[in-house]
Amino acid sequence: MVINEENYEEIASQGKPMMLDFWATWCGPCKKIGPDIEALAAEYEGKAIVGKIDVEESEDLAMQFGIRNVPTILFIKDGQVVDKVVGAAPKATFEEKLKAIL
Repeated sequence: MVINEENYEEIASQGKPMMLDFWATWCGPCKKIGPDIEALAAEYEGKAIVGKIDVEESEDLAMQFGIRNVPTILFIKDGQVVDKVVGAAPKATFEEKLKAIL
């Protein structure tokens, strides 16, 4: 799911746990983990929101969450960031952290 400044509030208001991948088109590690993020989005559809936020298109959201490096994956529960991963990691790492907030 593509998340941006226009739809973030609506998506966040659903109250579901969220895994947000802050990425950029020029970022090699972002491209490497992209298929894993998309697979998790499909696997957890209906249980959690798994989305990608392009930091160049949504600079205000990136600033709001203090994103300094890409990829940065945030795990949000009850509106609060409860965990994060900076840099590329195996799919299992993301899935473990996602399960922890469900």
